[in-house]
Amino acid sequence: MWLHPEEVLLAGPLWVSERANPFFLLQRRRGHGRGGGLTGLLVGTLDVVLDSSARVAPYRILLQTGDSQIYWNIASGSSRKEITQHWDWLESNLLQTVSIFDSDEDVTTFVRGKICGLMAEEQRLQPDPDQNQDSGKFREAELKMRKLFGFPDEEKLVNYYSCSLWKGRVPRQGWMYLSVNHLGFYSLLLGKEVTLVLPWTEVTQLEKNSTLVFPECIRVCTRQTEHFFSMFLDVSDTFRLAEQLANLAMRQLMEGERFNADPALPKGSRKDNVSVLKRDLDARARSEWYRYRFRLAQDERLDGTTDCTLWTPFAKKHVEGTMFISNNYICFSSREEDLLQLIIPLREVWLVEKADSSPVLPSPVSISTKNKTNFLFANLKDRDFLLQRISDFLQRTPDGCRGDPLVGPAPPLASAGPDSSAVPDSATRGRHYHPGLPTATQGLLQIHRRNLEKDLGPEGVDERMKERVNERMKEEAWNIHFSEFGRGVCMYRTCRTRDLVLGGIPESLRGELWLLFSGARDQLDSHPGYYGDLVERSIGRCSLATEEIERDLHRSMPEHRAFQNETGIAALRRVLTAYAHRNPGIGYCQAMNIVASVLLLYCSEDEAFWLLVALCERMLPDYYNTRVTGALVDQGVFEDLTRVFLPVLWDHMQDLGVTRTISLSWFLTLFLSAVPFDSAVLLLDAFFYEGIKVTFQVALAVLHDNMEALLSCSDEGEAMTVLGRYLDHVVNPQTVAPPTPHLHAHLTAGAPPPAGAPPPGEATPPPEVDVFQLIKFSYERFGSLRSDVIDQMRLKQRLKVIQSLEDSAQRSVVRSVMTDSAFGIQELEELYCLFKAQHRTSCYWGSGSDPAQRHHDPSLPYLDRYRVDPVQFLTLFRVLAPWTCGGHTPSLAARFFRVLDQNQDGLVSFKEFITGLSGMYHGDMTEKLKLLYKLHLPPALVPEEAESALEATTFFTETEVPESSFVSDSDSLQQQEVTSSGEEGGDGEERKEGRDYRYYLRIWANEKEPRPETIKDLPRMNQEQFIELCKTLYNMFGAEPQEQQLYHAIATVASLLLRLGEVGKKFGNGGRRPEATPPAEATPTGEATPTGEATPTPEATPTGEDQVSQALAEATLEPAMATEEGGGASAQGGGASAQGGGATKEGGVLDADWSVSFEQVLASLLTEPPLVDYFERKRDVRDKMAAGADPRVLERQTSSASDSDLTHNSP
Repeated sequence: MWLHPEEVLLAGPLWVSERANPFFLLQRRRGHGRGGGLTGLLVGTLDVVLDSSARVAPYRILLQTGDSQIYWNIASGSSRKEITQHWDWLESNLLQTVSIFDSDEDVTTFVRGKICGLMAEEQRLQPDPDQNQDSGKFREAELKMRKLFGFPDEEKLVNYYSCSLWKGRVPRQGWMYLSVNHLGFYSLLLGKEVTLVLPWTEVTQLEKNSTLVFPECIRVCTRQTEHFFSMFLDVSDTFRLAEQLANLAMRQLMEGERFNADPALPKGSRKDNVSVLKRDLDARARSEWYRYRFRLAQDERLDGTTDCTLWTPFAKKHVEGTMFISNNYICFSSREEDLLQLIIPLREVWLVEKADSSPVLPSPVSISTKNKTNFLFANLKDRDFLLQRISDFLQRTPDGCRGDPLVGPAPPLASAGPDSSAVPDSATRGRHYHPGLPTATQGLLQIHRRNLEKDLGPEGVDERMKERVNERMKEEAWNIHFSEFGRGVCMYRTCRTRDLVLGGIPESLRGELWLLFSGARDQLDSHPGYYGDLVERSIGRCSLATEEIERDLHRSMPEHRAFQNETGIAALRRVLTAYAHRNPGIGYCQAMNIVASVLLLYCSEDEAFWLLVALCERMLPDYYNTRVTGALVDQGVFEDLTRVFLPVLWDHMQDLGVTRTISLSWFLTLFLSAVPFDSAVLLLDAFFYEGIKVTFQVALAVLHDNMEALLSCSDEGEAMTVLGRYLDHVVNPQTVAPPTPHLHAHLTAGAPPPAGAPPPGEATPPPEVDVFQLIKFSYERFGSLRSDVIDQMRLKQRLKVIQSLEDSAQRSVVRSVMTDSAFGIQELEELYCLFKAQHRTSCYWGSGSDPAQRHHDPSLPYLDRYRVDPVQFLTLFRVLAPWTCGGHTPSLAARFFRVLDQNQDGLVSFKEFITGLSGMYHGDMTEKLKLLYKLHLPPALVPEEAESALEATTFFTETEVPESSFVSDSDSLQQQEVTSSGEEGGDGEERKEGRDYRYYLRIWANEKEPRPETIKDLPRMNQEQFIELCKTLYNMFGAEPQEQQLYHAIATVASLLLRLGEVGKKFGNGGRRPEATPPAEATPTGEATPTGEATPTPEATPTGEDQVSQALAEATLEPAMATEEGGGASAQGGGASAQGGGATKEGGVLDADWSVSFEQVLASLLTEPPLVDYFERKRDVRDKMAAGADPRVLERQTSSASDSDLTHNSP
């Protein structure tokens, strides 16, 4: 490739000049291509250690002028062919031109300008525009990676690092290549080469640690191997990138989508040796952290950050922190954690302007919102650029997304929903959701509060008054907070805000603040009418999700009055169905009904819907998918936290195996199904403000409080009973209504007491636990837990959980296909891994139009999830099939694919693949030959492979005759039975009329039941198909030790079958020739048929003996056809004779009346012992799997060999 001209001061020591002229010099790296000896080993080692570009481009062209010692490197090449093309172009286009220049400087300037112009033209024509932004050195490294590991051009390099791979106790210095889908390592030291390729989808553990043996190393584990990498220049940067790539691979396993760079992400400034993909991943990581930190929507992308100060009017001081700017928000976070946080939606911004600078307040910017609130930022480094970026984003913000200004204290947000505006009755008539519904403007708790007060007696009314006093005190405290810190999305969020939340949010403000802290408020305001339209589209549709929703509707808080009538049930149905329609990837999962029912108690329907969106898609990622992956990941995190904070208890609970059992419902329902309702909503208050960290803290506090009791438990059931009784008595002392029992209380109400418990009459109930004290203790004891630490632990556990799920899926698939194949369990597991790897290859190397990627559905059963298309099937067939036919292999694989693809969707599942492969390896001779016979009949043999369309049409016509005759015979037999039964008289008719319906069901079941296929069911093979079978057989024995004997046997069998076909044709002419002629193609006696032969008259039809004699005479073949010149020549001669002796007639037209049956083919092959030994030989698929375990290595060796041949054959 052409290079930007670079100066080279030393042109000789490590290079050998091969061509030269007065201006240009072609050189080859020492030790490359033609041996090299010790010099080549030293140079090769030096190239690897120093990351020399000569390792990937061992040829180069230099520009030299006069006697100057300065050379200019203008081109490089990985092969002699490539560099020769550049040399020829220079000699043809530039050599004569530069020879007329008088000055050497003019020559240098002209050539450099010409080369730069060529490179600009190549970049303009480059199909991948992102690749143009990479530096030349990085593109060389990417080319080197593809050459070393045999990757195609679709595999993109992200970054590469110098490091050492530990082989035992010896480090091997080399280079680690981190691509989108693989981790690769290459080392070459003194001729010893080490190559390692690990797909990210196979990584089960990735961690950074430091020990005496492996200092500052990265440990990478797969299911079978473990590798240590050390001696990095920046181990943290390498590990961070490896973590991100492994996480993306786990996403691909879960969602089945290939990685695509996001063009909307800001990539930052271009850096040397940093790829566009690396900058894309860095920007992606920053945006994910930004969205998680401020609870923003998934499409929000961070544009940039800057250090600044924010004036806080409530504290009368400037707070140092960082400003974050994205396409829809301006956010601020203090440098001190949890001191101050601010979110300003751009749709609320009214004015952004510069303020007067002063020594006390340098470079200030004032931002005014529509509710007359001003925010003053100062100490901005580049104020003008910042204002320009904010102005650009404001111009892109649609006016319709800007909410109405809030003047004074905001009303309850339930009344400000987008669907609550006045709508005419005619517009709402016939709609399932409209503003007239009670749940469209208020929560279910507010609707049923009046009925609850009626049920309370005089004492209950007094207690209720006390509760109201407490609620009013809380409301007053929040009103004071609103007046001081603001209200709505732009509220200052400080540690005082958290204290108020932990003290309990009043019921009148709970829905409003849940929406605010979760980020759902902004989505609700920016999508007016979205929920109502979604309800209309989703209600009435039937799917698996809607069936599960209907089944669980009446199980959602059945003890609560709000869900004991149709109003609450209908609202819950609409919310769950709308979300299942919005996100089919999640659909519906158990536990979503419990969470959604609690949200509906305090929010209107559309608010509850957007809160559910925030929970499922941002706050609890992957919790509610089909495999509850997120909950399982957090269970693993909880186990690690228990080991860190409660090590003694963790050891004991590991012995009991109870940690994962007890914690799943805690995380899935956020303790709503574990503790009484009035206490659970307080935990939900803290969760919406702090996130999942509160759930971990409370779970650890529960274990800590029950440590002594749990240590004395001897089994899992006893431990679960201890924790269940404890959680049943977590109470809210501020409520006066009778505690609402929860699901766990219903299930354990009649459970027997644990072992060692006192009798029921003497049993003392466990003491009540104040939920406020429980939350306070969790912060005091486990408050040091940080969200970023949880994220790191989640990534570690995600690798384990997803790989564990994949292993479970593999075991399930293997068990399901064991009955359909003769392979062992280990063989099936290895075959499944190869099959899945081939499918994954299409997902990250194929195009978006590949059938395997287009039809990949992670929600399908595991048996049908991974499927391959014909191209991938060909690769598997080449590697695993025992029948290799050289150049004939692609056509044989295509036919085999069509046989296995029974539903004709262009994809083959693992079960179909194993069924066919098992017949090749473990079937007896008859089964193998039957499969081979089928591969040369329709639908395996398509008309495109035929020599003419006429013969294909004739074949389909002939093959339909036996089937129709069989059907007609069976029909006639049934008709005879009916006739005979009808002739039995009246008694028979009475018995017929009195037949039970089960008799007809039995007949129908017998007709529907698949009848096992026998060799007699196989149709006859015509001459054209027989020729294709002969081609396949003649190509199957190229690598066999008894190649000569097999070729001779095949020639003998072909000769015999040709004779049998001729005999059968004569018998067919004498007996059933008139029936074989379709009515539409019937010809008069004596006229020519489409095959070119005359139809014989009845008088001219010979007898059977004459036909046999004539057929044997016509079907004679040359005996020497199989022994001519021996070896491959005999095979080719036999094939030609087989095709010429009986396959062609006058004019080269195939004989349409010629055919043989499978019985004849089988009987003929059984006469030749070499063929019998070949097809009865037992083969081991593990030998094939070992050879095809890493197809990239095979491809790399093939390409290297071809390069070497090219080098040696070049002048």
